[in-house]
Amino acid sequence: MTVALAAAALAARTASSFQIAAGRRGAAAVLSSSSASRAARLSSVSRVVPRMSAAAAETDADAEASPALVHGRVSRGALASPDARTVTDNLPLILSHLRSRRASDETVSAAERIASLNDDRVSLIQARDRALGVRKEQSAAVGKLMRDGGEEKHGEALAEAKRLSGEAADEAASVEEKLAEIEETVGGLLASIPNLLDDRVPDGNDDGENEEVDRWGDPSDLPRELGWPDDFEAKWHDDVASGLDGWKAENAVAMSGARFVALSGPAAKLERALSSYMLDQHSNVNGYTEASVPYVVGRTALEGTSQLPKFEDDLFRIAKESHTCNGEDAFLIPTAEVPLTNLHAGQILEESDLPLSYVALTPCFRAEAGSYGRDTRGLIRTHQFHKVELVKISSADASDDEHELLTGHAEGILKDLKLPYRKVRLCSGDIGFSARHCYDLEVYLPSTGEYREISSCSNTGDFQARRMALRYRPAEKAEEAGDKAEAPKGKGGKKKKKAKKPKPQLCHTINGSGLAVGRTLLAVLENYQMPDGSVVVPEVLRPYLGGLEVLKKA
Repeated sequence: MTVALAAAALAARTASSFQIAAGRRGAAAVLSSSSASRAARLSSVSRVVPRMSAAAAETDADAEASPALVHGRVSRGALASPDARTVTDNLPLILSHLRSRRASDETVSAAERIASLNDDRVSLIQARDRALGVRKEQSAAVGKLMRDGGEEKHGEALAEAKRLSGEAADEAASVEEKLAEIEETVGGLLASIPNLLDDRVPDGNDDGENEEVDRWGDPSDLPRELGWPDDFEAKWHDDVASGLDGWKAENAVAMSGARFVALSGPAAKLERALSSYMLDQHSNVNGYTEASVPYVVGRTALEGTSQLPKFEDDLFRIAKESHTCNGEDAFLIPTAEVPLTNLHAGQILEESDLPLSYVALTPCFRAEAGSYGRDTRGLIRTHQFHKVELVKISSADASDDEHELLTGHAEGILKDLKLPYRKVRLCSGDIGFSARHCYDLEVYLPSTGEYREISSCSNTGDFQARRMALRYRPAEKAEEAGDKAEAPKGKGGKKKKKAKKPKPQLCHTINGSGLAVGRTLLAVLENYQMPDGSVVVPEVLRPYLGGLEVLKKA
């Protein structure tokens, strides 16, 4: 027995020493161990045409060797939103979507770094598992030696087994630290990677290349209905509001600074009527649940909807001395999308309860850090504005249909107000960070003869849900439910184990303005103004103004 145990300890010692050394080499030389897989990926990346138009990509001589291209990028196919595994396994596709979005070199490098670090992670996991295997093996050897006389009979062998077990434990702990560092780095890098694009999103540099999908109303219809003279030149909305003695912009700037506006009298009442009408229409007719939500949220909530970390400069942060949200930095909401979507963060919903549809009227606060000098006049771009926000949480299968439905609800408000608008599909260079497919609704403004954005309706797929751990459990199929109900018996008359419930899946989230109240107000002021300075009240708003048909200066 003694000879056998000593021989076993010696064999284990030799093998363990070799394994620990191999583990150390693996942890120290991760970059070289994963270079082959990186080289293979980079080779495939080089076949993806960077920053190329769809027409040029389709005529490329190497098209046969390249993946299938849609609008000059690799088709998203059935891929979900990017996580570390998706980026690593589909790097050519990820890079083609980043280039289609006209992403910065820094963002492209972040994706490449994620793939590189994931290779390192795999190698480190293997090194950790080897070390844990050695520790287990040597711990077992220590137990056997202790039971067979302990130190008195196997002093040297026992000491060596304990040493190897301790070294293996230290090695595993060291590798775990490296893995934790990698996980933290990858998490930070992933936060800078935007959503993958739907195959319907056209390629383009900016809003000038968005695709018009539909147009409703003729800009000449309302002037004809209102009896505008042929030589009448429509005024800007701020001039119209001033004519009603309702424009107090200078007063607002004096107390709050640039890009703040105050309204009074008929203009303020019209704004309130618009808000009430929109809320009633969406909650009473379109089936949304009205919600009242906080205007202050923490960092985690904004990370969940992806405003952070990328767009922190556009947010209003509250001083820590004034308030924190559960110990986190606190911010004023840029849109009700943030608190509405986060109502279910971290939850597992039942598919039978989906879709969830919410509507809320809130003020929105935006620093507009990148808009210096743009739209400085009027209500187009302000630091504070009211918006009626629509949010849907749906299953993956219903996602596209719910997006179309939500967009249609926003369009319905414009139709009820008889405001001419056009619907455009945002191109790859203009679409938002979290959106995979987005429609903008642009209302006609007679003062400039232009269409300006009044609503943006985005389908983010599972992009936001992944960040906030928002999932749903798919409904069981009828046949599966039937099988469970029967619960057939196995051998010996015992019931078989019940089938497991379907695995939870990430929800899809959809959001859109239904509508931005300030921009709707300016559209009504401009489209319904009269030569005498009065403003005709749209029919659907008259019940909210006590039956008033025309707004005039008091």
